[in-house]
Amino acid sequence: MISVAGVRGIVGDSLNPSVLTRFSAAFARSLGPGPIVVGRDARVSGPMVLHAVAAGIMAAGRDIIDIGLATTPTTQMAVEHLHAAGGIILTASHNPAEWNALKFLTAAGEFLGPEEGRAVRERFEQDRDLWAPWNELGAMREEPAALAWHLERVLGLEYLDLPAIRARKLKVVVDGCASVGGFAVPALLDALGATTIKLDCEPNGQFTRVLEPLPEHLGALGRAVLKAKADLGIAVDPDADRAAFVDAAGTPLGEEYTVVLGTQVVLARHKGAVVTNLSTSRMLEDVCAKAGVPLYRSAVGEAHVVAQMRAQQAVAGGEGNGGMILPAAHHGRDGLVAMALVAQAMSSGASLRELATAVPAYAMIKDKLARPDEPWERAEVRLRESFSDWTVDTADGLRFARAQEWVHVRASGTEPVVRVIAETPEAGRTRAIVEQARRALSA
Repeated sequence: MISVAGVRGIVGDSLNPSVLTRFSAAFARSLGPGPIVVGRDARVSGPMVLHAVAAGIMAAGRDIIDIGLATTPTTQMAVEHLHAAGGIILTASHNPAEWNALKFLTAAGEFLGPEEGRAVRERFEQDRDLWAPWNELGAMREEPAALAWHLERVLGLEYLDLPAIRARKLKVVVDGCASVGGFAVPALLDALGATTIKLDCEPNGQFTRVLEPLPEHLGALGRAVLKAKADLGIAVDPDADRAAFVDAAGTPLGEEYTVVLGTQVVLARHKGAVVTNLSTSRMLEDVCAKAGVPLYRSAVGEAHVVAQMRAQQAVAGGEGNGGMILPAAHHGRDGLVAMALVAQAMSSGASLRELATAVPAYAMIKDKLARPDEPWERAEVRLRESFSDWTVDTADGLRFARAQEWVHVRASGTEPVVRVIAETPEAGRTRAIVEQARRALSA
């Protein structure tokens, strides 16, 4: 699967060494001068993928800086710190263990935009101008300090009152998803003066839960929070760019609260525009309205959100999947930034549940179904007919809205599915809207 989210596939099937090497070379040959940073999550396939990617980069005549096991935001910041030409993150994010992926970064440490991504894909498909002669091959070196740079950036944020956070003495259970968040998040919490209890924090890629940090996947974390009598729990995905939280009773807040709580902390200090995607909860609209600032929406995908954030000079943003983006740190989703902002919110003495219940709540359902075996245009006609008296937004699939109700139907860029996400003030009504969309899609 090739999209704005990168190149994803099943290792040993669609994602083989030949594809990895050629795509890496195509990307390397599209960049300006300078080395290319590579970081990876802890998937079992990671070492093989790294070697194939390194071969492609060096065979294209470019140098590679291997930062080893690293979160996605760590890799993004390393590109900036090292003044590199770009970077590649080896992670399939929330996809199952058999998947892996290449996520390409610009020299700014941000994901490629649609035009840049198309240029790399065309070079790959045409097999054009990929390889350097024997005497112009690149070299490879390792760089172990990337996480330290990341932590320094987060701890230096003006939104954090470090003495107050440390005085709170939070007790936090960390679900590291058997990957890089298992050492990165505890390192941050140590610096924040918290006591950390680790759950699946060994970065060995032996996943024990479904990888998206959704409420239905966080039962073990909730039980661990209760057992430890902790203040909260945090769960990340394998590359730790997304985070979700569990309260002291072991109950998940829901991943939509991550950007809501983080944005509140930012707006309490600096007023400014906020950006999110078309599938994110109306809770963020309420937060922005209360602060008297505009909320802009973009297509789903970090690259789209970041482009809109730059255009609007936003002070905060992100996606409702647990992805907080804080420009003061960098223009990328960051689970460590999310944890730091939540710790700041709790430094007043409030519990996580008290912070959540202070925000007007809605009933959201996130559903998905296999892509229909027909052109999207046919399904689109049926959807428009079914929701004919709703306002429609076509920026990314179809988003229908009416009063406090909305439903977003779009083909996923990361899985072979169609996503149906809906939200209203009442759960029964939300279920009815999802079923209405499903009927239109499957007719």
